[in-house]
Amino acid sequence: MLKKESIDRIIDIALEAGDFAEVFCEHNYMSLITANSEKIESSSMGFEAGVGVRIFKGTDSTYVYSSGHTEEKIIKLLKETIVNNKQGKAQKKAFNPQDFGKMQKIDQNPGDVSYKKKLEIINKALSSGKEYSPEIGQMFTRYTDMCQDVIIANSEGVFAEDRRVKTRMMIIAYAQKDGKLSSGWQGPGAMRGFEFYDTLDIPAHSREAARIAVTMLHAEKCKGGQMPVVVANGFGGLIFHEACGHSLEASSVARGASEFTGKIGEQIASPILTLIDDGSIKNAWGSLSVDDEGTPTRKNILIENGILRSYMVDTLNGKRMGAEVTGSARRQNYRFAPTSRMTNTYIASGESSEDEIISATERGLYVKYINGGSVNPATGDFNFASSESYMIENGKIAYPVSGATLIGNGGQVLKNVDMVGNNLKISEGFCFAGSGALFIGAGQPCIRVSKMTVGGVR
Repeated sequence: MLKKESIDRIIDIALEAGDFAEVFCEHNYMSLITANSEKIESSSMGFEAGVGVRIFKGTDSTYVYSSGHTEEKIIKLLKETIVNNKQGKAQKKAFNPQDFGKMQKIDQNPGDVSYKKKLEIINKALSSGKEYSPEIGQMFTRYTDMCQDVIIANSEGVFAEDRRVKTRMMIIAYAQKDGKLSSGWQGPGAMRGFEFYDTLDIPAHSREAARIAVTMLHAEKCKGGQMPVVVANGFGGLIFHEACGHSLEASSVARGASEFTGKIGEQIASPILTLIDDGSIKNAWGSLSVDDEGTPTRKNILIENGILRSYMVDTLNGKRMGAEVTGSARRQNYRFAPTSRMTNTYIASGESSEDEIISATERGLYVKYINGGSVNPATGDFNFASSESYMIENGKIAYPVSGATLIGNGGQVLKNVDMVGNNLKISEGFCFAGSGALFIGAGQPCIRVSKMTVGGVR
C-alpha cells in the first residue's frame, strides 16, 4: 500500500487540474473454490492491488487508475491525464487519519485457513443436499472469501483505513425426473472471517436448497394474471432493492433520471411502509465500516411511514444536488470510481404475522424465494423471477407453481403494500451497476401487495 507521504504528493499533483482530489488504494486477497458432487471444478487464490485517483472540477469528474502501488507510475499517469487541464493548485487540508480496521472483529482470517479445511465444509454441503432425495441429481457449491484492505484519502483531510473481510457459500441443488429439471439455491454469507462457518448450519442450508429443487420439480405451471401477492421475508426484499432502491440512489436522482426526483417530503408509499438502507449493521453481508469515499456508514431512513425522507448520496452527486453525503458511496474495486449504491436495504417490521397475512388473502400468489430482477430507474418499471411460489386459495397455501414472474412499477407497488409482517430477515446477494458488482443485503418481513401482475407459463 502507498505510504501517506506518497498519497499526499499524488493529491498535490491532482489538484493542479481541479478543486478536489481523492486517492483510493486497495490490496485484495481472494479465494474461490467451485465443486459439484463428483469433483472440484475450479480453484483459485490470489490478490490484486491498485490505486484510483479522482479529480473534481466543479461538478465534472476525471478518474484514472493503475494496477500496483508504484507512486512514480501513478504520478506519470496523472501528469499525462491533466497536461491540458491545469488550472493552478487548489488548497488542501491536512490529513485527519481514521482507522476503521478494528471495528470488525475477525477471529480467523480466511487467507490463513488451509485449503483442506475449506474443502471440509464444501463436502459437507454437497453430501447433505445429495442425501435429501433420490431426485437430487447434482449438487453444486461456490465458496468464496476475501480480505480487502483499503486506504481512502482526499484533499478535504479525509484519511481512512479499513479492512473488509467477507465469506460466502453458494449452494445449488438440481432435481430431475422424467426429463424435467429444476433447481434451488441458498447463499449464506457475512462480513466475518472463517469463524462464520462455526455458527452456520451448512447441512440445513443444503437441505433447503434441495427441498426447493424437489418441490419445484413437481410444481404446476403458473397461469398468471392480476392478483394479490404475498412475498415471504428475507430475499424477497430484492423487490424493493430493484423496484425503488435504485431510483433513490443519487446517481439517478441528480440526473433527473429517477421517478422520485424532487419528491422529498411527499407521500410516495403506503403509510405502513418504512424503507431503510443501513451499511453499519454488524457483520452483515452488505456492510462496511466506512464507504468507498471514507465516510462512516450509517442507518439511512429513505421512506418513513410512506413519506420520502432521504436519498442515498455520494460526494459528487451531493455537489450536484446540494445534498449531504450519507455514507453510500461504493465501488467494486480500484478500477471503478465510486457512486451512490445500496448496502443493506430492507423494509422495517410491521405488526402482522405471516399466518395472518396469508389467511387474509382469499386468492393470490405466495412467493417464498426470488431469483433476481431488473428495473428502469427512470420509470420504476420492473420484473422479477420467482424460484419458489405457491398459489393461495381460501386463505391457505395450496400448491406450488413454476414459471411465476412479478411485473410492475416501483412507485405503484410502494402504494399497494397493504400488510407488513413482524418477521424481518435480511439475506445476501450481489448488485451489478455502474460502479461494478457489489455485496448487498436485501430484506423485509413478509409483506402483501394488494394487486400485482403475475406472469405465468402458457
